Amino acid sequence: MDSEQLKRFRERLRYLERELIELLKEDNVCFGVSVSQCHILLEIGKKTETSIVELASILNLDTSTLSRSIDGLVSIGLVNRQQNPNDRRYVCVSLSLQGEKIFKSIEKANNAYFSKIFRSIPENKHDQIYESFFLFFEAMKTFKEKNCCCRENPERTEVR
Repeated sequence: MDSEQLKRFRERLRYLERELIELLKEDNVCFGVSVSQCHILLEIGKKTETSIVELASILNLDTSTLSRSIDGLVSIGLVNRQQNPNDRRYVCVSLSLQGEKIFKSIEKANNAYFSKIFRSIPENKHDQIYESFFLFFEAMKTFKEKNCCCRENPERTEVR
């Protein structure tokens, strides 16, 4: 890909990022919780139960930051937290009944939004978009796994 194509691609990604952030800020998408709480509910909702350590890894947060966010969700009755009786450091979280309702509402609102977007794209292009998106996603994930923890990466530019 030449530099002009890369530039246009990055511009489109930034636009997409801004649009998705704006979408999540709308009250009818996150249903009264913050964007970060919305992300947490979505990740917990994908599983029956998860640990704070696993959730922190998925969300790319440190456990203390995530714990504070979980505290807020517990206090408003959306998340249940349980410590493992054999290992007090291992804390599991799950959605409460109210959290499950909000999770389902968020999922439904997001599905409706993206269904409307896909309706404006020719149906014969849907699979192409899906495949391209996941190819790009997997390439980013693989790149991160290979380069993220490497201290001496000659391609990495440090800003000081």
